[in-house]
Amino acid sequence: MKLTVLVDNNTLIDRYFYGEPAVSYFIEVDRDKKILFDVGYSNAFIKNAQKMNIDLLDIDFIVLSHGHLDHTWGLIPLLQLYTEAEIEKINHRMPTLVAHPLIFSTRTMNALKEIGSIVSEDKIANHFKLELSKDSVRLTERLVFLGEIERKNDFEDKSPIGKIKKEGQLQPDHLMDDSALAYKSKQGLVVITGCSHAGICNIVEYAKKICEENRVIDIIGGFHLLNPSKEQLQGTLNYMKELKPEKVHACHCTDLNSKIALSRTVDLKEVGVGLVLRYP
Repeated sequence: MKLTVLVDNNTLIDRYFYGEPAVSYFIEVDRDKKILFDVGYSNAFIKNAQKMNIDLLDIDFIVLSHGHLDHTWGLIPLLQLYTEAEIEKINHRMPTLVAHPLIFSTRTMNALKEIGSIVSEDKIANHFKLELSKDSVRLTERLVFLGEIERKNDFEDKSPIGKIKKEGQLQPDHLMDDSALAYKSKQGLVVITGCSHAGICNIVEYAKKICEENRVIDIIGGFHLLNPSKEQLQGTLNYMKELKPEKVHACHCTDLNSKIALSRTVDLKEVGVGLVLRYP
C-alpha cells in the first residue's frame, strides 16, 4: 500500500504544496485500487494532487471518515471536477463513496449553523455510487472501512461536540459516524484515521477485532488530542505503551503538547503534505 498525504495542517519543508487544517489522503493498494480518503475543507487537495501528478478522476473509492467540514467540504470542488470532466468529455471513473449513514447529517456548534456536510445525500448520489454502512466494508482484500466504531474504554468520547439533527430534532453529537480504515500488511495493521472522535484507542482496538490481527505497525491521522483532559491523554499514553506500534504518524487534530507526550512513548514521525508512506 502506498499512502500520499494530499492535505494536512502542515506542509513539508521545500515542498511547495497547500496546507489547511483538514485531512485528505490518496491511497493505492494492490497496484490497481485507488482510494481518496477524506476531501479536506477546500480545493487544496485537488491542487496538491495535480502538482503530484495524481489523477483524481481515476479512483475506485471515496471514503469519508466523518461528516465535519474539514473532511467533507472539499466534496463541492470534487463534484465540480467530475462535472467539468463530463462537459469536456474527459475520461473518468464512477467511484463509490463509502461512509457511515450519518455522514450527510446537519450539524451545528454554538453560533455556527452548519459544521457538517453542505452536500446532501440526494445530490451526491447523482454523481457517485453510495455505500453508506454502519458495518465494516471491505474495499480490497487487505483494506477495510471499519464502519461504526465500538466505544469501550472509559477515557475517550466523554463529551459531545455540537449538535446533530436527527428526525428533525437537534441532539448532542457524539460523532457516531466517525470511522477509519485499516490495512492488513504482512507485518501487521496500518490504521488510517480522520479525527478519531470515537477515540484513537477505541479505533485501534476495533481495527484489531475486525481484521483479526493484534500487531500494529503504524497509525496515521488525527488523534483528536486537542487540549485533552489529563485522563484522556494518560489513558492514550498507557494504551500506546502497551500496544507498542512500530511507529506513529499523529497529525491534524493532535496538539504540540500531546505530540511531545506521545514522542516519549512511541516512535513519533513527522507528517505534512507531500509525505509518501509505503507498506508491504
